Amino acid sequence: MISQHTQTNPSQLKGKDFITLSDWQPDAIVDLLDQAQALKQQQKNGGTHPYLQGKMLGMIFEKSSTRTRVSFEVGMKQLGGDAIFLSSNDIQLGRGESIEDTAKVLSRYIDGIMVRTYAHESVETLAKHADVPIINGLTDEHHPTQVLADLLTIYEQKGSLAGLKMAFIGDGHNNMCHSLLEGAASVGMHISVASPKGFGPQDDILNNARNIGQATGSQIAITESPQAAVEQADVVVTDVFASMGQEAEQAERLKTFANYQVNEALCQHANDDYMFLHCLPAHRGEEVTTEIIDGAHSFVFDEAENRLHAQKAILKNVM
Repeated sequence: MISQHTQTNPSQLKGKDFITLSDWQPDAIVDLLDQAQALKQQQKNGGTHPYLQGKMLGMIFEKSSTRTRVSFEVGMKQLGGDAIFLSSNDIQLGRGESIEDTAKVLSRYIDGIMVRTYAHESVETLAKHADVPIINGLTDEHHPTQVLADLLTIYEQKGSLAGLKMAFIGDGHNNMCHSLLEGAASVGMHISVASPKGFGPQDDILNNARNIGQATGSQIAITESPQAAVEQADVVVTDVFASMGQEAEQAERLKTFANYQVNEALCQHANDDYMFLHCLPAHRGEEVTTEIIDGAHSFVFDEAENRLHAQKAILKNVM
């Protein structure tokens, strides 16, 4: 187990939204990781866990995805429930019908909503007006379900989380970096973020993470130097330089981030047994070289698998 403390009472979490990691107490996040680990082991041993028998999850996708759709849909079925897929052609948040009305209508049909969209405000508005729990499958500002899977993957390989150092290299203003800051702070990991000038994390999110870190012992550093960030890192993380919706900026961003590629020369500064993580999809030869992402230090496919188990822990608790 990741934690030795008394686990959170599940009844306290039922109906709770999962919008950002900073909305949850550090102990509750650690509890989710413990439960994800237990659910994974149970499945590997051939066991079943029909905690959500008869429950239905609505999945709203304004941004397409492979891992998010498959892991949530399979996760619900493994928990004994089911899921319905609603694409941008089926439902248009705030365009064809107001978000407020959408929340109220869907609450009459289903037991929970997972939404993957652009504006973070859309998820917050949905949560405000829905009578069922809302799970943030990704917004432009946060990607909490992915980071929960990342933390689970690190724990599996390292046997601990508190006191480890994570380095994020790339666009510090993107959703992965924001949720990694909050996630690392919640479990007592140190994190260094290296980004070009003007591409650092959003101030309010950074301040939230630092406030959490004061209680957990997490130290947060922001730098423009990839080498400084990776120095003695236990985990090295990156993401695409141009996220979904930023395709028009691709060429310019490749120039801006040219010195922020994760490659063998950069990783020489990390600890010898460092892990490499990437949420995928990856652009080999851009943010990371083939040698790194397909090398011995890479755990990106374990990380992708753990989306299933981490999300089942969320679903089990909030639904």
